[in-house]
Amino acid sequence: MTSTSAAPSPAFTFSASTFQKLHPAEYFRKFISQGVRPDGRLLTGFRPTTVHYGVISTANGSAMVRVGGTTVVCGVKAEVAEPRLDSPDQGYLVPNVDLSPICSSAFRPGPPSEQAQVTSDAIDRVLKESKVLDLKDLCIEEGKAVWSLWIDVVCVSYDGNIYDAALASVMAALANVRIRKPTYDEGIVKVSGAQELDDDNSFKLNLNRTPLSASFVLFDTSLELLADPNFAEESICEGQISVTVDEEGQICALSKVGGGSSSPSILKECVDRAKERSKDLRALMQQQ
Repeated sequence: MTSTSAAPSPAFTFSASTFQKLHPAEYFRKFISQGVRPDGRLLTGFRPTTVHYGVISTANGSAMVRVGGTTVVCGVKAEVAEPRLDSPDQGYLVPNVDLSPICSSAFRPGPPSEQAQVTSDAIDRVLKESKVLDLKDLCIEEGKAVWSLWIDVVCVSYDGNIYDAALASVMAALANVRIRKPTYDEGIVKVSGAQELDDDNSFKLNLNRTPLSASFVLFDTSLELLADPNFAEESICEGQISVTVDEEGQICALSKVGGGSSSPSILKECVDRAKERSKDLRALMQQQ
């Protein structure tokens, strides 16, 4: 009688993309243990960044910033408003960040997402606490009329690290602003209708500081720091640290969300890397 042996069970194999979907943390761990990331960057590497000014012709100032796969457009619109009673000679800065389903399937239609609100609030705090602009420069007539600068950031494509990209676009757009010089006469604000803007009929903003940020995530129990996280890295990491510094290297803001350690050594490393990133980004912005 002839004996037969059972056929061996077929081995299961997965493509890299399938393995990443099924076991994202393990997928990243294999790369990070070698000191690199799936997109080829070193752990301390930032994604390619570009800055373009004057991208919206109908705005008083605008800029587009692209950080890897994240692209944002910021437009600044100046409108005449009544000042507050407690600050009759000061204008307004009103930032807002929009993360719509157009930029990523991670966002849903309807009211602003929590991430959009958190990012808007963070930028608002930096602008005010860092005293980026003397709000008295926006006064038209004390107690009567001031300029309100509406700063709208729209995310066109989203692949993580929205705060760094949004703040950079805001600072670039503010540097690009030109406002026609107004006159105030018997309760009426008049603005020159000249077609060409020049130093005689318009003015630029005098920015006191230019805060820029660098963000990092803490990966796994090893707490490896990954600079400029993309969306996939944000979704699997323990926590995120953002450091905002000005052109003198002074810290304007430092925030941490999520879990993971925040030891003094980790925070110092983040601050040191943020200062270097700030220098590189400022050099890039000045070239445009």
